[in-house]
This record gives sequence, C-alpha cells and structure tokens, in this order.
Amino acid sequence: MKREEDIRNAIETMKRGGVILYPTDTVWGLGCDATNAEAVEKIYRIKKRNDSKALICLVDSDARLQRYVKTVPGVAWELIDTVTEPTTVILDGAVNLAPNLIADDGTIGIRITKEPFSHELCYRFQKAVVSTSANVSGQPTAQNYDDISEEILAAVDYVCFARRQEHKPHKPSTIIKIAMNGEFKIIRK
Repeated sequence: MKREEDIRNAIETMKRGGVILYPTDTVWGLGCDATNAEAVEKIYRIKKRNDSKALICLVDSDARLQRYVKTVPGVAWELIDTVTEPTTVILDGAVNLAPNLIADDGTIGIRITKEPFSHELCYRFQKAVVSTSANVSGQPTAQNYDDISEEILAAVDYVCFARRQEHKPHKPSTIIKIAMNGEFKIIRK
C-alpha cells in the first residue's frame, strides 16, 4: 500500500472517532483525534489504563503545538529547538483538546514529531494525534510491529502498513515537565 493511501485511511478512521495503530518517532502507538473525548476513552479502554494517567499527543509543527497550550515558556522552545532525540514536553494550560486527555493539573504532554510517517499524518490531519504505546498497561512496550499483541491488533479500527517490516530497537521519548516559570523536571529519560 502506498504511504498516501495508508495516511488517508488512518485519517478517515480518526475522523470517524476510530483508533489507529501506527508507527511514530519512537515506538508503535495507539492514536486517535486528540480533540475527540470518545476516541480518547476508547484508547484508555484498549490499554486497560486508568484515565487519571494522561496520554501524550503528537503534532507536526510549532504552530500546531501553540493551538493546544495557552502559553509556551521560552525554555520549552529552546529545548524543542535543540533536542536531537524525540522529547515530549509537559506544559501547563492545555486547551482545545479532549478533556479526558488533559491531566488533572491542566497539563498536556505534547511532542513535535519529525519522523516522516507520523509527521505527515499529523500534518494532513491538521490536529493533534494521541500517541501512547501500543500495549496494555503494564505489558512490554511494542518497539516494532511484530511486538504488538493480538489483543491490541484486534481492538483497533485501523492498522497502518508503514514500517511493519522494520526490526530495530526503539525507545519511548524523553519526557520533561516545564513550568511557566521555566523550572523543569525530567520525568523519563
């Protein structure tokens, strides 16, 4: 299947409120429209995860990131501009997202993806896309397509074809929480 068709199918699935399984700039992920609370709830059910544990979302650009956070601190922009590995920033003042995607303290974990497939998916969808590891909570993270359990494969509405043949190590993103005053804390390295 051509990448354009794969992305079009994934976008159509998300527009209908469905959940996709897709390769990201880190590990394989479960994704949906980050503004659709029912779709976000489906992901929590698939992962068997308490919705008090917030999910991450991906965007394609600085401009798109700014749609989902009231104010981005300068130190966050410096970090985003200098990191070479996928890095998720947790920022205060989340807006325009499904309420069940936003943490109780009003923060959101968000990452600008540069990986070709997930970047084009976010660009063409024109919205933030949920990105959480394609596994049941507590189970090993699926680094490659072959690592994904049958339970997860059966639970999603669309499985992307991109990078299914890949067999190389991948790891989750670094996560850094950045407060409005510029203070930061490394949550995951």
